[in-house]
Amino acid sequence: MEFDTIAAISTPMGEGAIAIVRLSGDQAFDIGDKVFKGMKGSSMKEFASHTIHYGHIIDPDTGQVVEEVMVSVMKGPKTFTREDIIEINCHGGLVSVNKVLQLVLKNGARLAEPGEFTKRAFLNGRIDLSQAEAVMDLIRAKTDRAMNVALNQMEGRLSNLIRKLRQEILETLAHVEVNIDYPEYDDVEEMTHHVLLEKSRRVRDEIDKLIRTSEQGKILREGLSTVIIGRPNVGKSSLLNSLVHENKAIVTDIPGTTRDVIEEYVNVRGVPLRLVDTAGIRETEDIVERIGVERSRQVLKEADLILLVLNYADELTFEDEQLFEAVKGMDVIVIVNKTDLPQKIDIDKVRKLSENHQLVTTALLEEQGIDELEEAISSLFFAGSIEGGDMTYVSNSRHIALLNQASLAINEAIDGVEMGTPIDIAQIDLTRTWELLGEIIGDSVHESLIDQLFSQFCLGK
Repeated sequence: MEFDTIAAISTPMGEGAIAIVRLSGDQAFDIGDKVFKGMKGSSMKEFASHTIHYGHIIDPDTGQVVEEVMVSVMKGPKTFTREDIIEINCHGGLVSVNKVLQLVLKNGARLAEPGEFTKRAFLNGRIDLSQAEAVMDLIRAKTDRAMNVALNQMEGRLSNLIRKLRQEILETLAHVEVNIDYPEYDDVEEMTHHVLLEKSRRVRDEIDKLIRTSEQGKILREGLSTVIIGRPNVGKSSLLNSLVHENKAIVTDIPGTTRDVIEEYVNVRGVPLRLVDTAGIRETEDIVERIGVERSRQVLKEADLILLVLNYADELTFEDEQLFEAVKGMDVIVIVNKTDLPQKIDIDKVRKLSENHQLVTTALLEEQGIDELEEAISSLFFAGSIEGGDMTYVSNSRHIALLNQASLAINEAIDGVEMGTPIDIAQIDLTRTWELLGEIIGDSVHESLIDQLFSQFCLGK
């Protein structure tokens, strides 16, 4: 498969020590020879693969020196895209790197589309679709655990398991074909029923095992939407600052200081939280504060985890009890804050209201209780099971949806055989399962979906 030669800046825009312009394609070395003048003066095609060379970028039209660079030369197929690749290492800066990019575009390269380097790796058979998606997951990972899940997927752990399951389905379908082609042999029919059920159940169990990891995997990939709620001045902003470990929110003794929703990503024991500090929920005549309260009620509906904060130094109010009612049936951790002050709250009543939730006491300004809170958050969703290094976690929403569809299809096949449905009907459901699993790794996927997936990547990747 031949493509034109693409180029893009592969490092973040802005000032830095180094910026990289990457080229990939059959003409990469020819374009490089036009603009690069090195110490040796020979063509890039003569350079040894995977070597780096000092020299200058020259405008071939004027002979003017544009940049002092180091150029990495990598010959296909032993490259990320399986094409010839050069990477021009420039001084980091907006002007210099853009001049180099414009020069290679002027001399025959085309500006790469978002994710086009990774897309070529997929189209050229270097990686499959699930591994390609893991590249972006790795870039966006917010914790070590999320990074490890993405790395495992990039290395093909999920792909290998999916291929193994598809192979088992193919072997089962081969037995079905024998039964259809030779129906006069009774023992073949009996054997086919037995093999079909045995292998289908084994594949179903593996699919269901992957689905069971999906909730944790998706949390690691996307983060938990975590909302801090409570009456004004109970310590919600102090809690945000304690978890983020810096002063992101204004903390005062004046009720209603937080007027809007404040969002921040935070890593709690390897669990990524999209932490939302809300305006204190109460009845108020202040127009701006009232808008903040309404926004707080809205984000509450979309939350994965609620941190409900109470004031140890205040009596429990009707508004507090309304908050307990509002979060009924949700994952909630109740935090009784300001335990360094004299007690006024009825702690027994709080325990009764919190009977289905974890309860943690804190004195946030004194930095007390944070470790216990972090442990409560981690154990609520993972309970230590995420530590298993041999687990294959599914975190991508597209993969999860396809696995759920595949589970339904193979269950229909199993149910059909158990009820005595003709074997060729079960074959249809098994084939559908095989196709759905193939969509995860890109063996059977529409071109428009491929374009859509890679359009979400950054330029130069």
